[in-house]
Amino acid sequence: MGFFDKIKQGLKKTREGTGGVLNSVLANFRKVDEDTLDELMEAMLLADLGYECAEKTTDELRRRAKLQSVNTREELTEMLCGILTEQMTPNTGLKLDTKPSVILVLGVNGVGKTTTIGKIGARLAKEGKKVLFAAGDTFRAAAAEQLSIWAERCGADIVKHAEGADPSSVIFDGISAAKARGVDVVICDTAGRLHNKQNLMNELSKMARVISRELPGADVETLLVLDATTGQNAVLQAEAFNEAAALTGLVITKLDGTAKGGIAINVSSRLNVPVKLIGVGEGIDDLLDFDASEFVRAFFDGGENEN
Repeated sequence: MGFFDKIKQGLKKTREGTGGVLNSVLANFRKVDEDTLDELMEAMLLADLGYECAEKTTDELRRRAKLQSVNTREELTEMLCGILTEQMTPNTGLKLDTKPSVILVLGVNGVGKTTTIGKIGARLAKEGKKVLFAAGDTFRAAAAEQLSIWAERCGADIVKHAEGADPSSVIFDGISAAKARGVDVVICDTAGRLHNKQNLMNELSKMARVISRELPGADVETLLVLDATTGQNAVLQAEAFNEAAALTGLVITKLDGTAKGGIAINVSSRLNVPVKLIGVGEGIDDLLDFDASEFVRAFFDGGENEN
């Protein structure tokens, strides 16, 4: 099953919910007038695109419609898909060319962070890379144990300390072990806490210093995991973490469980950070490389047009 088919399947709830509203607007299309634009904007707001993104999209649609002759539903849909695709920062994939490279995984508890780490590790192992997990979430009970299960499942090494240990010391030991064992990628878990932004910033800054000191010039991906079902809360989380760390990418999980998949477009547009991976199921292969164009096509039109 290709990306487009997986997305169509994963966004079933979205198409049945908000997608149905959007399609009804498009189905009744006669011309691009203010009534049509208002209805489209309302549908985008229902899809969790957020006001800023929906307004920007509507304004651009109005501008382009004046310049080009839009006579059919298909032309309007194509124009809308193009504009929404452009709202997102392009995904150039994970940059992991140095040995070792580092992936720092951030996110609040409950978003699927540990599962995401496991799935990324399994994917990299399948590509023939040697992977090591650094269990930097030392505050949540059983976090290291859960990560150990994933390490065993995908054949990765793991470095962990006792509960309550300094997370940066885990990262340091993980990097030291990676150097000694010829590891290709170190994937670092972090604590999912947002209760005190300054503590979060200090902790992440300390980890970043350890990584840059021990691996100068290494490729480092800083990925934020967001749960699509939390809607606008995901935007607030993303803004807080983006202040605390230089995010290089987003991972949107549980897209198969929401009728408002537009959050992926909204967050990328707001932060100017690419969505790099999305989760559309519980299977180990249900973490997909993000393709903005195909995502938009599947999100808005995948329910009716088979390609």
